Amino acid sequence: MNEIILMSDAKVAAVPVEECGERLVEVRGALLTDDRKQQDSGGAQFHLREGVLDRLLDAQAQLPDGLRLLFIEGYRPPALQRRYFEGYSAELRARHPDWPADRLRSAASRYVSPPEIAPHSAGAAVDLTLVDVDGHELDLGTAMNANPEDSAGACYTQADNIGAEARAHRETLGKALSGAGLVNYPTEWWHWSYGDRYWALTTGAPTALYGPAELDAGSS
Repeated sequence: MNEIILMSDAKVAAVPVEECGERLVEVRGALLTDDRKQQDSGGAQFHLREGVLDRLLDAQAQLPDGLRLLFIEGYRPPALQRRYFEGYSAELRARHPDWPADRLRSAASRYVSPPEIAPHSAGAAVDLTLVDVDGHELDLGTAMNANPEDSAGACYTQADNIGAEARAHRETLGKALSGAGLVNYPTEWWHWSYGDRYWALTTGAPTALYGPAELDAGSS
């Protein structure tokens, strides 16, 4: 695998943000959605920055006939992001009590972004997969949100311990999304973003377009 820049890398945090002020919009009705994150987010997860949704619609139009995107999670409130990050960090600390704080932070960021730079909390990132014409999820090698420990690293986009069919499906998903301008976080095949710091660093853009956002109370 090529060297992976993790979300915890100082280069990501160093990317400046020039907030464009674009609104968070509802994705239900525009994309096929799944409510498996409903209990955590209460509906907030069905929002994205408007420009990100536009690009997802472009990506869906590029998919082969009979395939659709299944939207799982977009916007994540900052408090929930912090809860996820601290919870996963605690799991790693229990497994590896000898690890120093910087190693724990780096390892945790393979799976959950540090809260202060999280693409989900900017409404810039989406977790998604592919479904067939009947709405059945395709095999992409692991379950959605499988962590590196439980999947033996198969959650990494370029993992070599997945089958040929799953590899082909990942390539189909990646071709459509990258063609629409989104970038992948290489430790999570399902995580794609546009306009955030990680996107800016990956594409060479001088600034990020979106910083942390708050969802209006009446929007969810």
